[in-house]
Amino acid sequence: MSFCGQCATPMSPAMINGKERPRCPACGFVLWRNPAPVGMALIEHDGELVLIRRREAPLAGFWAPPAGYVECGESVPDAVMREAEEECGLRIELQGLLGVHSRADVDVLIIAYAAHSIGGALCAGDDASDARLFAPDMLPRQPPPHDGTVTDLWFHGVVSTTLRDWRPTHA
Repeated sequence: MSFCGQCATPMSPAMINGKERPRCPACGFVLWRNPAPVGMALIEHDGELVLIRRREAPLAGFWAPPAGYVECGESVPDAVMREAEEECGLRIELQGLLGVHSRADVDVLIIAYAAHSIGGALCAGDDASDARLFAPDMLPRQPPPHDGTVTDLWFHGVVSTTLRDWRPTHA
């Protein structure tokens, strides 16, 4: 059971705008569930793509571009640049929006950017167990997780599609 963040009364289900939502019967507070924004960077470094091996879910153990949650008080581009430095040690410059990915049954929204490195040193950090450079024709092929959550499977699809479409800017 969840409790109201305003007055600590147990929340009750209520039909609001055609959907069942948690509502406080005492003060009327409604808990709106909104997806958390995640910024992702496809970072080119000397004609190769930077990928990290994820240490944590979703997709623990899989290769993926650096990505992480946008924190309150920062813009999506700022979060993407922060996450890149935290996860792979590189300072980056964003080159443009690649896409926005969402799905109704997943609680995150991924905003992907193209980027290139402008400093730092490639190393695994924060949520990464490894960080490497991959040539366009050597990107890792990773089958979907056979026992993954809905979020794992969706994130795998986003990563697979994003990597499939990546090409170095000089190509």
